[in-house]
Amino acid sequence: MARKEMITIDKILDTAFAKTREEGFANVTARRVAAKAGCSTQPIFRVYKNMEELWDAVYERAAAYFLDYYSLYPRTGKTPFANLGMAYIAFAREERHLFELLFVSDNQDGKHKKKSMYEILNGDAGNVVYEINLARVAGCPDPGDLFMKMWIFIHGAACMSLTGDYDLTDLQTMQLLEHSYYAFYNETTRG
Repeated sequence: MARKEMITIDKILDTAFAKTREEGFANVTARRVAAKAGCSTQPIFRVYKNMEELWDAVYERAAAYFLDYYSLYPRTGKTPFANLGMAYIAFAREERHLFELLFVSDNQDGKHKKKSMYEILNGDAGNVVYEINLARVAGCPDPGDLFMKMWIFIHGAACMSLTGDYDLTDLQTMQLLEHSYYAFYNETTRG
């Protein structure tokens, strides 16, 4: 008699995460994950108490995935917030469903724990704090305010990529981020 493959917690999480990347978080149901993993729903509920626990694990994996993506994203500029903005916009373009889960969904359905955008962006490495300190060292009197203005702009550009309304090249995006930084910087120093 052939031995059956053991469906592990890693296999279930990997499958649910892949389903989220491919089709969106709304498609992470017990039946759909089981079908993709090639098993019944029984192994899912053997390793997870309920779907909320699996959804939380997928969400945490997505947040960690973003931080890995950001840490590996090439640093091409020296302007504060520009590299973080480039990575964020590229992530929205390349990982649409993960971006929606982390940065756009409002979690009204209560499917998962929700971290703030700042918590995800900053991560354990202090990514946002690092960028704010760069702006401070560059002479900005209110780098927190500058970050808020930049982030409204950056998040808007990233969301535009989800709808297909953002077609700037990486070079154009970097130039736009740099110009925006200096415009906001000048406004902050004047006022």
